[in-house]
Amino acid sequence: MTHKFLTAEWRHLCLFTYEVPPERLQDWCPPGTELDLLDGRAHLSLVAFDFLNTRVGGVAWPGFRSFPEINLRFYVRTGEKRGVSFIREYVPQRLVAWVARRLYNEPYLDAPMESSVVSASDAMIVEHQLRTATAANSLRVTASASAFRPEDNSTEHHFKEHQWGFGKSRDGQLVTYEVRHPVWDIYPVTSFELDWDWSDAYGPEWSFLSDLSPVSVILAAGSDISVHRPKIGT
Repeated sequence: MTHKFLTAEWRHLCLFTYEVPPERLQDWCPPGTELDLLDGRAHLSLVAFDFLNTRVGGVAWPGFRSFPEINLRFYVRTGEKRGVSFIREYVPQRLVAWVARRLYNEPYLDAPMESSVVSASDAMIVEHQLRTATAANSLRVTASASAFRPEDNSTEHHFKEHQWGFGKSRDGQLVTYEVRHPVWDIYPVTSFELDWDWSDAYGPEWSFLSDLSPVSVILAAGSDISVHRPKIGT
C-alpha cells in the first residue's frame, strides 16, 4: 500500500473536453498505457480548479496552502486502471512546480494565475486567468447552483472520475500514483467563455485546438482528495 503524499481540497473544477485524432496523443502515452477511448474516440481536457487547504506529508506550508491549477490532460488506461496523463500543468508557485517535477516528473510550470468563484442562490460563476510571457488566457463558466450526481455510465462521469495518474520517469519507466476522492456532483453549465492561446500555452503542435469546439463542458463540485506516493515501473 502506498502512503499519502498530499492531501487537499479540489474545488470547482472546470473541464473543457475536446475530441482529437488518436494519433495526436499516441506518442504522449506513458510506457505500458494505451488511450482510454470513449465510444472509440480519444479526448483531452483543459481543467481549471482551486487547490485549497493543501498539506504535504501532513504539514501545511504557509503561503502554499491554496492556489489555482490549470492543466491539459488526456485519458489513458493500463488493464482495468483508468486514469489521466498530463501534457502540461500550471500553478502560480515556483516551489510547487519544482516539487511536482522532482517527485513525480510531472510537466509543471509556474506562471501568474488568478481564479474566482461567485456564488448566488441560483447561479455560480467560475473564472480563471493564466498569463504567460506573451499571452493572456482566460475562461469563464456559468452554471446553475443546483448540483446533481450524473449516472456512472454518463459522459460526465467518464471525464471527471479517475483514480489513477500515469506519467514517465526520467529513465523512461511508467510512473503510477493513486488519487482518491468521493464521486463528484456537477453543476449544470448554462454558458461558458474560453479565450485561450493553445500554441503559446502548450506549443505549436496544439494550435489546432483553436479551430475546435469542446464536446463537453463540466463544472464539478470537487471534494477532499489525497494523492499517494508514486510507484516506478510496472
